[in-house]
Amino acid sequence: MTGTHAHEFLGLRGRTALVTGGSRGVGRATALLLARAGVDVGISYRSRSDEAEQVVREVTAFGVRGFAHGGDLTRPDVVAAFFDEGVARFGGIDFVIGNHGIWPPEDVSIAEMSAARWRRTLDVNLDSIFHLCQAAARHLEDDGRLVLVSSTAGQRGEAFHGDYAASKGAMISLVKGLCVELAPRGITVNSVAPGWIDTEMAHPAFEGEARDRIARSIPIGRIATAEDVAGPIAFLCSRWGRHVTGEILNVNGGAVLVG
Repeated sequence: MTGTHAHEFLGLRGRTALVTGGSRGVGRATALLLARAGVDVGISYRSRSDEAEQVVREVTAFGVRGFAHGGDLTRPDVVAAFFDEGVARFGGIDFVIGNHGIWPPEDVSIAEMSAARWRRTLDVNLDSIFHLCQAAARHLEDDGRLVLVSSTAGQRGEAFHGDYAASKGAMISLVKGLCVELAPRGITVNSVAPGWIDTEMAHPAFEGEARDRIARSIPIGRIATAEDVAGPIAFLCSRWGRHVTGEILNVNGGAVLVG
């Protein structure tokens, strides 16, 4: 199935979405895939305005509406303004994709980790997700979708990156509770949990022979692309995902099953 027929099959045309961290990586891939399927898409970005505006141009080239909203999502007022703009431009919000976050690349044990690093990671990866989920609960249309991008690390931990793993594990727990709260309105809440992805955020870990070593550690034998993660997100937003809620959809080539 190709072209327009594939997009109609998903049943997304005419819907609206907000995607955080949409200027690059998984956020960009998700915004473009949803736009191709006929979804109006607003993206948030922290500081990369040129890249964000380029994504908006690519989104609108599919004949849908798009916008970019800059700011620090650890601030509740920035999150509120992003949603307000989405409602003003689109008339309502059907899908919210929480994709933003950081992964500090330096290996640091819990014994040596500074309070500043711990606090920064939790601010960006968890506190801002709380603000996002709160806004989504208030503004999502009935039968809407909330999808959070967590991580394999949130399920099995990650030595020397305890801050990151803790933030993603808490996100998974949030999904489990919030899906019950929003179920009476027909809203589903799920998480996509990638492993290694070939994006700019992970590139420091791929230096030298590390890329090949990491690929060999994944049962399917390769590192995921951003598009590999965007596809499952689109599925969860589609009519075919309407009875899936409170789930953690692993998109990691089987990596969560091995040591």
